[in-house]
Amino acid sequence: MRTTQQLFDLTGKTALVTGGSRGLGLQIAEALGEQGARIVLSSRKQADLDEAVAHLKGRGIEASAIAADLSQESAVAPLVAEAMKRLGHIDILVNNAGATWGAPAEDHPVEAWDKVMNLNIRSIFLLSQAVGKQSMIPRKYGRIINVASIAGLSGNGPDSMQTISYNTSKGAVVNFTRTLAGEWGKHGITVNALAPGFFPSKMTKGVLENFGADNLAKRAPLQRIGDDEDLKGAALLFASDAAKHITGQILAVDGGVSAVH
Repeated sequence: MRTTQQLFDLTGKTALVTGGSRGLGLQIAEALGEQGARIVLSSRKQADLDEAVAHLKGRGIEASAIAADLSQESAVAPLVAEAMKRLGHIDILVNNAGATWGAPAEDHPVEAWDKVMNLNIRSIFLLSQAVGKQSMIPRKYGRIINVASIAGLSGNGPDSMQTISYNTSKGAVVNFTRTLAGEWGKHGITVNALAPGFFPSKMTKGVLENFGADNLAKRAPLQRIGDDEDLKGAALLFASDAAKHITGQILAVDGGVSAVH
C-alpha cells in the first residue's frame, strides 16, 4: 500500500498543459511540475511561452513549450505529434486554453460566439480525442483535467456580466467532462474538471476593474478571490493516483460562491 506522499507523487509522469503560459494554466503547470511531472506548455504566443518555461525551469521543473492556436483545428495534430515526440507519451492532459467575450445576448456577434466556442469546447474535444487515441487508450492510463468555470454552473444576474457565449461554453465543458468520463473509464482514464471562481488573470482583468475585486470578494463566503496557489491542490489531486477512483466530477474552487448563489 502506497503512502499519501507516494499517491500524490508525479515523478516519471508527463503533462501537456494548454493555455499554460500564464494565469491558471501556469499555476497548474507549477503544481504538476513541482511534484515531478515533465511539462509541455502550449499557448499562442512564443514570447509568453519562453517566459513561462524560464519561470518553471527556475523552480527546478523540466519544461518546454509549443506555440499553437487551438482555436484552429489544423493546430491540434501538430501539437500532439510534437508533444508526443518530446514526452514519449502523455499521461496528463490539462485543457485550460480559453477565451471570453462580453456583450448583451441580443447584440452578441456570431463571430465572437464562434471564437469562444471553438477554443473553449471544440478544441477540448479535438485535443482530448487525439491524445486519447494516440497515447491514453493504448496505454490504458490517463488523467484529463478540463478547466471549466463557475460560469458554467449557472447563468448571470440581471446586473452582472453579459457573457452568454462564455457561460454556454463552460456549461458544455461540464457535461463534456461527465460524458467522456463515462465512455473512457473502461480505458483507465479519469476525466474531471476544475470550476474556478474569480482569479486575477488577463481574461478577468476587465471584470475585476468593472465590478471591483473587493465587491466580488464580498460575494464569497471566504471573503476573497483566488490567488496564485489556490488551484494547485485541486489540480494535483485530479492529476495524481490519489484520485484514481474519482472521475466525471466538477470541483468548484471559488471561495464558496457557488454554494450560496
